[in-house]
Amino acid sequence: MSHRSARVRLVTLLAATALGGAGAVTLATPAAHAASPNVVISAVYGGGGNSGAPYKNDYIELYNTGSSAIDLSGWSLTYRSASGGSGGSTALTGSIAPGGHFLVQEGAGSGSAAALPAPDATGTLNMSATAGSVVLAQGGTTVDTVGYGNVTSTYVESSPAPAMSNTLSDIRTKGCTDTDNNASDFVSGAPSPLNSSAPQGVCGSGSTTPPPPTGEPATIEQVQGTGFQSPLAGKNVRDVRGIVTAVNGTSGFWMQAATPDDDPRTSEGIYVYGGSTAKVGDDVTVAAKVTEYRPGGRSGTGNLTTTELTAPTVIVNSSGNQLPAPVVVGSPGHVPPAQVVESGAPGNVETAGLTLDPAKNALDFWESLEGMRIQEDDARVVGPTATNYGETPIIPGNTTDVTNTPRGGILYKSYETPNAMRLILSDALLPTGSVAPANVGDSLPGATVGVLDYNFGNFVLMGTEVPALKSGGLQRETTTAQSGKEAAIATFNVENLAPSDPQTKYDRLAGQIVRNLQAPDIVALEEIQDNSGAADDGTVDSTATSDKLIAAIAAAGGPAYQATWVNPENDTDGGQPGGNIRQVFLYRTDRGMSFVQKDGGTATTSTQVVGKGPKTSITFSPGRIDPTNAAWDNSRKPLVGQFEWQGKPLFVIANHFNSKGGDDSIMGRFQPPVRGSETQRHAQATVVRGFVDDLLAADKNAQVVVLGDLNDFDFSQTADILVGSGKTALTDLPRTLPVGERYTYDYQGNSQVLDQILISQGFGKKWSYDIVHTNSEFYDQDSDHDPQVVRVQ
Repeated sequence: MSHRSARVRLVTLLAATALGGAGAVTLATPAAHAASPNVVISAVYGGGGNSGAPYKNDYIELYNTGSSAIDLSGWSLTYRSASGGSGGSTALTGSIAPGGHFLVQEGAGSGSAAALPAPDATGTLNMSATAGSVVLAQGGTTVDTVGYGNVTSTYVESSPAPAMSNTLSDIRTKGCTDTDNNASDFVSGAPSPLNSSAPQGVCGSGSTTPPPPTGEPATIEQVQGTGFQSPLAGKNVRDVRGIVTAVNGTSGFWMQAATPDDDPRTSEGIYVYGGSTAKVGDDVTVAAKVTEYRPGGRSGTGNLTTTELTAPTVIVNSSGNQLPAPVVVGSPGHVPPAQVVESGAPGNVETAGLTLDPAKNALDFWESLEGMRIQEDDARVVGPTATNYGETPIIPGNTTDVTNTPRGGILYKSYETPNAMRLILSDALLPTGSVAPANVGDSLPGATVGVLDYNFGNFVLMGTEVPALKSGGLQRETTTAQSGKEAAIATFNVENLAPSDPQTKYDRLAGQIVRNLQAPDIVALEEIQDNSGAADDGTVDSTATSDKLIAAIAAAGGPAYQATWVNPENDTDGGQPGGNIRQVFLYRTDRGMSFVQKDGGTATTSTQVVGKGPKTSITFSPGRIDPTNAAWDNSRKPLVGQFEWQGKPLFVIANHFNSKGGDDSIMGRFQPPVRGSETQRHAQATVVRGFVDDLLAADKNAQVVVLGDLNDFDFSQTADILVGSGKTALTDLPRTLPVGERYTYDYQGNSQVLDQILISQGFGKKWSYDIVHTNSEFYDQDSDHDPQVVRVQ
């Protein structure tokens, strides 16, 4: 499935149309005047190598309806797009025996599907899986033409054949029916290519539909099995029966057994991938191949697979049936283990022989419901709607085994409290615009119903009924203004700010700085892009970005800020390619704060601590800390600035540590998850801590602020390294707040700390601190991070 639309895949699959091509447009094209009326195109397939395709290559199949062999020398096959554009030709050689087939292999896709039977000829035509035309010609004379799908050209006989898909080919009825009407001559069905080695046919003796896949009879529960993967994976099954519970456009549908079995480990639901005209409420019998599909996201390797039936043949037994009752999650017997994802350390949970324990493990609980109808009552919204994708994190309304935030979220407070009852509610199956976006603290009164899927490291509730939404009244916070004796120092990740961003983003960020943060004396900004934004053109300076934000702040009634930073080397600091993100200090000088400018700092030169006691200083301001250290490979280097407040030096270190990209998902197949990215953050924290130690060795009372987007939790080893110990220990300010208030970011419904401020003991106890919740909980956020501020004397 494709990212951010769950089961709505990137490849559009069109449903098979009924015999006769209902609704097709008749094009004014004469019947084929065959140089040899005995050769016809008997099958076409354009989905080869695409997602879910049974074969790696496209193909065209020919059939000799006559009683003598046909020499194909000088013959060709030409592909035309839906609008008639030429897609190339394949020259043919060889001959077709009477009653024989001739298989022409065409272009390959990128998938790892099976090879075709040995082809009789090969070409490189890349045919559409949904609409196009194939023309068979002898010399310059057309022998046969097949147009399929929504063709708008004249390369079609009367009306087009049904649209195909990645899992459907078009097959000539009776093996050779040729009335010069593609709509009545072809039906869609599972690809079943035949080459010259196939048994000879007798024209008119074939079935009007391809035979269903062979295999053993199975129930949905037998297909799903008692583990994370099907015991029948890779095999063909038949007589799989269920009620259609949801339809995914033309890509496929979910079905569920009408009567459940008595094994809580086996799911009663499953996804059927492939074009079909099945409707919700249909009682269907399916013959198909059992496939384990691993969805994308983080390269997909750490995600669980979902069990699917692919390349299906679907028989509708009856329609209008009552749907199986949904499992009410949170009701007695169906409460997910909130804080145990997978007990023990099984490693890869998909290892053969491991069975589910839904009562003990949350991963097993959700897996046992894969593909089934489920319901949550009075669901709580614990993460803002990602409006680009229509996804909202929710938990059952009666959930108790969590630490709540004061504003309606739930806290990720340790690795042992993953809050595994979370689901991502998707609106992909619902009418566009029918589901209102939500903030943290909102609720969905009544029943929220859908089918359970999995994508991007999370279980996803594919909503099938538009839920009600009740606002929780969440408002953006405003901090207390600093007094005349206090200096306010803030950190704010402004999420890839570039000059090309709309002025509204600048205005809203400026409003947050001026009003919500009360115009701090220093603002350490993270993710300021260069003057050309994501254009990878060698630009590294960011004056245009900083100036545009400073102007917006002034327009919002704020003070006249100045900016300082060190330009990075091109494409060496990670982040969005071409953007050259860096940290920037904004500072105001109208309240007694001043910046100590010491020129000479470059992308690769390291600032050093010099002097002793009150005369402690650094060699470059602004400067970077050990920028050539391997800890900073493809990551942002720390920015150090020396300021002066009330006659004393003040050292501020702005950080943006490497991201968590590549870490295993909490709800992934590797348990416990491996956090591989933290190794680099530990190294980065060690370098920064070493610089702080140098400052404190020079002046034990030095006033040092370490702040920024550390991309790690307040309970992490990264934070522990920065804190240190003993008389030189820093105070990690998020740890001073009540537990429920410790968050700057909401990731998939888990409120958590990623941004932090730490201060040295030189400030004594004359400080106050606030995380200002203005973004992370809101669907209309200006950044994905909340800013925070410390006021010191």
